[in-house]
Amino acid sequence: MLKKILLFGILAIGYLGHAQEDAWVYLTDKLDVEASINNPISILSQAAIDRKNAHGIPIDNRDVPVNEAYISTLKTQIGITVLAKSKWFNAVHVRGAQTDISALLDLPFVDSIDFADNSLDLSSGKMAALQNKFSLEETTADFVYGNAQNQVEMLNLETLHQLDFTGEGIVIAVLDAGFPNVNTMAGFQRLRDNDDLLDGYDFVNRTEDVYTYSDNDHGTRVLSTMAGYVEDQFVGTAPDASYYLFRTEDAGSENPVEESYWVEAAERADSLGVHIINSSLGYNEYDNPNYSYTTADMNGNTAFISKGANIAFEKGILVVSSAGNSGATAWQIVGAPADAANVLSVGAVDSEGNYAAFSSQGNETQPTQKPDVVAQGAGASIISPSDALVSNSGTSFSGPIIAGAAASLWQAFPLETNAEIKQRIQSSSSQYDSPDNLLGFGIPDFGLAYDMLLSLHEMSLDEIHLYPNPIREELTIQMGTLYEETTYSLCNLQGKELQSGTLTKSVEDISFSGLAQGMYVFSLKTKTQIKSVKLIKL
Repeated sequence: MLKKILLFGILAIGYLGHAQEDAWVYLTDKLDVEASINNPISILSQAAIDRKNAHGIPIDNRDVPVNEAYISTLKTQIGITVLAKSKWFNAVHVRGAQTDISALLDLPFVDSIDFADNSLDLSSGKMAALQNKFSLEETTADFVYGNAQNQVEMLNLETLHQLDFTGEGIVIAVLDAGFPNVNTMAGFQRLRDNDDLLDGYDFVNRTEDVYTYSDNDHGTRVLSTMAGYVEDQFVGTAPDASYYLFRTEDAGSENPVEESYWVEAAERADSLGVHIINSSLGYNEYDNPNYSYTTADMNGNTAFISKGANIAFEKGILVVSSAGNSGATAWQIVGAPADAANVLSVGAVDSEGNYAAFSSQGNETQPTQKPDVVAQGAGASIISPSDALVSNSGTSFSGPIIAGAAASLWQAFPLETNAEIKQRIQSSSSQYDSPDNLLGFGIPDFGLAYDMLLSLHEMSLDEIHLYPNPIREELTIQMGTLYEETTYSLCNLQGKELQSGTLTKSVEDISFSGLAQGMYVFSLKTKTQIKSVKLIKL
């Protein structure tokens, strides 16, 4: 905290002496929009295209990159430093003197400018106190798996793990501060051995090395709650998911450019086909108080990062964000981007499921229920960068615990949309019928969420039921009454029949062990009825 206070004193002098401002410069157009949309592989990865197609997410002009020629021109302008860019907003984050930034309006491709200090656009009296959002309560202890298991069993997530749904095939982007030692720690050996540590990028320092930056290890701790694995001692909530690591937070200072870094990382995650973004970051107060938000701004659509998070959701990504650790402070309420309506914001409870006093709260003025849900954040079990099993407290850990659990659930039902997964997590929660501003909808029950989704995927032909879907080896067909001449067929998506037969028993198991992974069409036919359903083979 002392470091932050000293930095604030230095930065405050800088603002007075150099009048450096931050602003978002919005551009008028993009290059070759129609051609890019018609040839999406030129702007997106195949994984991103497949994910969008699977969930009916349109590829639109927001997927087209910012015109690099415009960025190059901005970089040549007097007194202007370009810090970040956003294709979703067709905007560039710049820093410079107010007059130099305002002069950019003379450029023909600049549409508008939004200063981080709103008083430069409109009158604003924002003042705020500096806060260290990374403060942790840590106690070293000789943890055994049972301690880590509490945060899993609280969610009834072991039900999914026992069914071998551990996040396999789901891609998570972790947007955080530093990730030191992830590439060498024993706690992530399984992750590396399975080639599930995909890539990383430091948007602050503009380097692909996210592992040696040692100013802050918050991201390493956050990742461990999902991807960590120590045999017989610790298992994360999604040990078999795949992970991208993006550093967007500069822990040494507080500046709105971090919001822009976050949006850049979210855009890259979308282009890479990521399913889930986990963000244990929150923004409301900055070193320059003129940039800070008020509690009234936490309406889900004022902060740049919150608007970006909403777009990420529109693009088919499930965005999971920690609610914040301001519950016992004057600020108190959920911050950005957790305030966004489309974000699954996560508060914290203790090991017994009781509200943790530090967990940020919802507010009647916020347009949607916040927080959405809660998980263990007080005394959560994590792996430190030195490979020690320790306890940390903060919504920074309840958030990724839920994100990993969501990955395990989504693996079981890969055709569900992000909105459907989010809704089932909410509706499975302990106080879904009577949410409040402390726990939101409550503690999710992922076993119940699985059952609810499974019931939607059962095919009923009068008294005939099919389950499970997706399948691994066998499909069970259960009939209250055996219909005469009930036949089945399995076809690929091109309509070619791959397997068929006649049912002879009221309960029958059909083996699909030799079937390749993918999506198929399964049909049942009686003398009077025929029904088809998409069947997923894992």
